[in-house]
Amino acid sequence: MIKRIARTAGFSGLLAALLLTLLQSFWVAPLILQAETYENAAPTEQHEHTGEGAGGHEHDAEAWSPEDGWQRVLSTAGGNLVVAVGFALILAALYSLREPGRVSTGALWGLGGFAVFCLAPTLGLPPELPGTAAADLGQRQTWWIGTAAATAVGLALLVFARHWLLKVLGAALLVVPHLIGAPQPLVHESLAPEALEAQFKVASWLTNAAFWVALGLLSAWLYRRSAQA
Repeated sequence: MIKRIARTAGFSGLLAALLLTLLQSFWVAPLILQAETYENAAPTEQHEHTGEGAGGHEHDAEAWSPEDGWQRVLSTAGGNLVVAVGFALILAALYSLREPGRVSTGALWGLGGFAVFCLAPTLGLPPELPGTAAADLGQRQTWWIGTAAATAVGLALLVFARHWLLKVLGAALLVVPHLIGAPQPLVHESLAPEALEAQFKVASWLTNAAFWVALGLLSAWLYRRSAQA
């Protein structure tokens, strides 16, 4: 079983990571590069912040960052691969508890993963372009983890629980993190235009949705195929 899970996660994670990197290279990365031009062109006095309002907008002149071109693509691909294999391990482990009857069922698991790890957290903390002010990193991470966990449990109760009280609890868990609210900076500001921010949000959501659906389909297909081998 462990070998089956590892093989499924490895191959499906690799293929899904390549798809995500390709989509990001042609759609998401150009928007980030465009936003960086606004960030680099900002006056020095406008680009420095103090206090709580600039909690997530700090820069280190000596910090390494990949150069545009192959370094950025390889760095993105490597990060995507690690994340994709990790998520594929979660899906394959879930398949061992509830094996998908059809390959298409993997798409539903993928959409569930998209809702848990992308859609729900970004409703409160939307994808941010360079030059965007943000709240304290630790507070954002805590809210993100809590939201993802609450969404995962809530969806599980809604889909698999039989008693209506448990389903009501599941629906409440989906809403509670957003009633609490994500941590926000004291001053909302962005160097990039609003139109560019809107394009970036849509691009991030759609590329992640495509990644999760592909990961779900690939992992379900490989998991079922390994059982027949």
